[in-house]
Amino acid sequence: MEFKTELSRLLNEFLETRADLFLVDLKISVTSDVTVVLDGDNGVTLQDCLDASRAIEFNMDREEHDFSLQVMSAGLSEPLEYPRQFRKNIGRDIEVMFADSTKIEGELLSVDDEKIVLRLEYRQPKLIGKGKEDVVEEREIPYTEIKKALVVIKF
Repeated sequence: MEFKTELSRLLNEFLETRADLFLVDLKISVTSDVTVVLDGDNGVTLQDCLDASRAIEFNMDREEHDFSLQVMSAGLSEPLEYPRQFRKNIGRDIEVMFADSTKIEGELLSVDDEKIVLRLEYRQPKLIGKGKEDVVEEREIPYTEIKKALVVIKF
């Protein structure tokens, strides 16, 4: 069986036993360095990464194909890509970059399979008179318009 196919099969078998975890990325370099990035509805623990690693390592024949394996969780600096990742961050502030490189930041209110909804708060010039006024609006953003989305880390 092809290396990548066997690796994917073993990883999928592991993920079937852990409904709270899901695959974000699987990379295999030309030198057979394998990187598995996992995320979870309730986060990913070190034990989760160890379990996934063992599910692969203990079932692959290194005599047939030598490889190195790294299993990690999707960190806060990693972009959100899947509805499931957005869903677990409801209530947090996220920054969304569009194809034209414009950015907006707001609180993630809701998520479905087609779009996200952000609560935006900003100041804009008054329509009549001088000065600025506070504006609060909800904006629906289809996934197709999102180039990159990151959780905003606040200290």
